[in-house]
Amino acid sequence: MPKIYIKPQNKSFEYIPNKNLLQLLLDNKIFVDNPCNGKGSCGKCRIRLIEGNLPDISETEAKLLKKKEIASGIRLSCFVMPQEDISIEILQKEGKHEILTTGYMPKFKFNPLIHKKVFEIEKPTLKNQSSFEDSICSTFDIKKFDWSLLQQHEFITGKVTGVFNGKKLIGIEPCDTTNILYGVAVDIGTTTVVTALIDMKTGKELATASMINAQKNFGLDVLTRITYELEHPECAKENLQNAIVNSINEMIGDICNKAKVDRRNIYEISVAANCTMMHFLLGIDATSIGMSPYAPIFIKSKNILAKDIGLKAAPGARLYCLPSVSAYIGADIVAGAYVCQLHKAKENILFIDIGTNGEIVLSNHGKLLSCSCAAGPALEGMNISSGMRAAEGAIEDVRITETGIEVEVIAHQKPIGLCGSGILAVVKELLRVGLVKKDGAFIKKEKLEESDYRYNMIQLDGKKRQFILKDNPDQILITQADVRQVQLAKGAILSGFYALLKKANIDMSKLDKVVIAGQFGSHLPADSLVGVGILPEEIKDRLVYVGNSSKTGAYMALMSADVKQELEGLAHQIDYMELGASEGYERLFTECLIFPS
Repeated sequence: MPKIYIKPQNKSFEYIPNKNLLQLLLDNKIFVDNPCNGKGSCGKCRIRLIEGNLPDISETEAKLLKKKEIASGIRLSCFVMPQEDISIEILQKEGKHEILTTGYMPKFKFNPLIHKKVFEIEKPTLKNQSSFEDSICSTFDIKKFDWSLLQQHEFITGKVTGVFNGKKLIGIEPCDTTNILYGVAVDIGTTTVVTALIDMKTGKELATASMINAQKNFGLDVLTRITYELEHPECAKENLQNAIVNSINEMIGDICNKAKVDRRNIYEISVAANCTMMHFLLGIDATSIGMSPYAPIFIKSKNILAKDIGLKAAPGARLYCLPSVSAYIGADIVAGAYVCQLHKAKENILFIDIGTNGEIVLSNHGKLLSCSCAAGPALEGMNISSGMRAAEGAIEDVRITETGIEVEVIAHQKPIGLCGSGILAVVKELLRVGLVKKDGAFIKKEKLEESDYRYNMIQLDGKKRQFILKDNPDQILITQADVRQVQLAKGAILSGFYALLKKANIDMSKLDKVVIAGQFGSHLPADSLVGVGILPEEIKDRLVYVGNSSKTGAYMALMSADVKQELEGLAHQIDYMELGASEGYERLFTECLIFPS
């Protein structure tokens, strides 16, 4: 069989021809960025051919690559089907990513559902030949328990510790182990995953770990991953579930090593995630979420054995999944609404989690109304010609001056692309200096005098205008299509904002606070949010940032049985509004596409 040799990793593998190169690389666990999941639309899965031959380049592939790139041997791996031995270079690198792990936390009382008690089991005698099972029932004052506990222990007598999930016995440990009680709080986002190891006796966070969601190999947004599930019914659910379960297991190993804790002393894993990610985690079909009428298989909370889905912790460890509201208002938003106590608010508060989907909850003095708007992945650096995740080398801020273009780069590395905050910052600046009009179009270069400091910032690619953010040797350009992607995201979020206010009959002036939550939102200054018109100018001074409220909600659920109960009640209190079905929404969306002057 022919072989593929990969540099600079110095890896190789045999393959069967007539399969596209992207899939071959992913099957062999070689990272290749592919936001569109191999649909041939994003142009990100670039590789360079070093030795061997590939089929001729197609017309579609040629449109996504520059002539200079084609001349240097660069191809898009999703388009090519190798037939012989080839040697290639992977052009993308998985640098260290900036992932938010912290956030605002309200005061609450600790009373974990998981707890321990010490008991004394009498030693059997010839007169009292009680079985271990009967001794446990008698000692712990219970009628029955999971029979699998009998598999985990020899006949134990003397001092023992019972581990309880509420009133249910889930573990028995020799001696007194009441001072050893750990749990894990997890936030599963479409893009990132965060875990935190918690000492459940004190509530102290001992260690955190984070990574890019490994499901990225199947698409960067929920709809692309759902499409993957539709197209691969024989293996998709297993692949998507394994990707996230293996990632969580890896991160649990990492945080346990950092804190010097045995993972067998982790008794509960609490998870907040959007509705689709929760389906994938539990291995439940998510395809109904991707098609009208968008009804998920489940939205209620789940309290199950962690080992049932392959999570590695204590033998009887529980997995608690927070409740959702609907297909597009997930447990992450319920967690955020709870953390911000929106249901108890005495004022008008708008809560926004900005990401691939923009989820918005309006609290009208405690009455909750929500909506979800498809912002798309542009605000996370994807679907942008030079876009990337928030990793080393990503431009995160931009300033255009008469003397040039100033950029801030993550980790002060050589700039190689723009993350979400970077693309938003550059569009804000293009609007501010007049290179982009409020309808989103670049101004015509011929309308600028050659003496104008902006003149050389614009170039033509045929008839298409582009902004030169960084010039040779490696150009970073902002295209008209990039601006349109930001414009669509801005229109989606702002229209959701206005639609909720209209439905609740609340005037903008009566809005007391706008809460920005989530991984991406925390990196967006008010100047950028208002500068491109994602949020109206009037509320600029009312913005409050709460960070990763999804992980905070998972932590609070881990540490309190009362919080679990209140979260489940809160999910029923949040009404959902389908924007597309609301009167006049199409016109509102069109109006919200216009950038501020």
